[in-house]
Amino acid sequence: MIGRTEFRTVDEDMKEFYENEADNVINGMSEEAEQAPEEAAETQQNEAEEAEQAPEEAAEQAEPQEETAEKAESEKETGKKATKKDPKDQKIEELEDRLKRNLAEFDNFRKRTEKEKSAMFDMGAKSILEKLLPVIDNFERAFSTVPEDPEAAQYAKGMEMIYRQLLKNLEDAGATPIDCKGKPFDPNYHNAVMHVEDESLGENVIVEEFQKGYMYKDSVLRYSMVKVAN
Repeated sequence: MIGRTEFRTVDEDMKEFYENEADNVINGMSEEAEQAPEEAAETQQNEAEEAEQAPEEAAEQAEPQEETAEKAESEKETGKKATKKDPKDQKIEELEDRLKRNLAEFDNFRKRTEKEKSAMFDMGAKSILEKLLPVIDNFERAFSTVPEDPEAAQYAKGMEMIYRQLLKNLEDAGATPIDCKGKPFDPNYHNAVMHVEDESLGENVIVEEFQKGYMYKDSVLRYSMVKVAN
């Protein structure tokens, strides 16, 4: 009898335990069911708030772009205003440009005129000096035939002084004699009228000068007339 009673008691305890656990599960499910609509409502409210904030954020991002576009448009307008000049200023610039062109043309004309004048002066000087060269040649020929006479020597001495003065004037005018005897033959300065074979001399060496040549500045006034060896 005692064992049977204890068995019944344990059975009832187990029944009561499972009933309590079932009640707890049911209560938990009920609470979750009650909280689900609230959580869903909160989620919907958060999504609605995010949706409301999205246009504001898009507008905030669009504002800098609009400001940049407005700034670019403003700079463009400013550039147009800066490009557009006052007619008076434009006329002044045209006159200044014309004046600069005229001054440049005048300077070129002045330089060209000076160059032409210098060339004309050189042409005239060369023409006069060429006419004086035969006089120099005659003086030199005369000195080579002076007789050995005291009176003739005095006369020749006076003529030599005139000759040297004439050479000095030629040199001051820019005419200088060409030194050619013993130098290599150069067709730019010499005119060979005779050749001679001489083994003691080098090739194309000037051995004799028949007529003295002269330079005027950097150009040949008269070529030297020479004899060339080999």
